[in-house]
Order: sequence, then C-alpha cells, then structure tokens
Amino acid sequence: MPDEEQDDAPEQPQRLFTLHEAELARKELEPVLVEAMDSRKRLNTLEGELSAATSRIMVMGGILVPYEKMARVRIQHRRYAQALKAALERISLAGCLVKDLDVGLLDFPSIVSNEEVYLCWKLGEDRIRFYHRQDEGFASRKPLDPRDVGPGDGVQ
Repeated sequence: MPDEEQDDAPEQPQRLFTLHEAELARKELEPVLVEAMDSRKRLNTLEGELSAATSRIMVMGGILVPYEKMARVRIQHRRYAQALKAALERISLAGCLVKDLDVGLLDFPSIVSNEEVYLCWKLGEDRIRFYHRQDEGFASRKPLDPRDVGPGDGVQ
C-alpha cells in the first residue's frame, strides 16, 4: 500500500522565505493561483449542473437521461478537478500556503523579529506588504514596514 508508506514518512520541515524569495515565488505562483481559482469556480458550476441533473433523473425515474451531455460534463469536471489539484500541489511544493481560494490569499512562512510568521499576500496587491503571526489570520495583518502606506510607495 504505497499511500500508507507516504503517510508514515516524516514531514518535511517548513520552508522559510525571505521577503525577496517570497516576492519571487509570488510572481511565479500568481498565474497558478489564478488558474486554481478559475478551476474551482468552474468545478462549482459543473457540480451544480450534475446535482440538478441527478435530481431531475430521480424525479423522472431516469426516463430522459441526457447521457451525452452528462458524459461531457463529467469529463469537464474531471479536467478541472485535475487542474485544481495540480495548481494547489505546485503552490504547496513551493512552500506556500493557500489560505483562501475564494479571494486568492497566499501565506509564505518567514521570520520577522525572531518570530515565525506568515508573509501575507492577496491577489490584486502589487507586492507582499503584510505579515501576521502563524496563529493569526488575515484580519490581524500588520505592515512589514510602518512607512509602507500603499501602492506607489517606494519603501520595500
């Protein structure tokens, strides 16, 4: 049982990013994150279609089953599920954490002031500007540099 062997393997130590490394990773992973978000959105739509079709089949006793359409939807569903899995694995292998796939929130493990934290970035932000402790979340973000007031600022 290969899966059981993998479960017994020791967990890899968490990668720690410098701000520069996190920025490089962010730039590389941004399109991967967008792909994951798009795949998830499409999956949700297809799951709704599959659920509605299943309900109709149950109500009508399976008399009017649209087999070809359902086969196409299942193939699309499988394709998007594989794309989502591949994108999430790529992000994870880079050492990043997807915190919210709905808004596109990534965390990068790091050290700030001798404390393990997450450098926090949200899709649409021009660069990584914030961090939070590992036991906190997005709502507790603090600026990496108090002088960094927003886009166009040259501090970092």
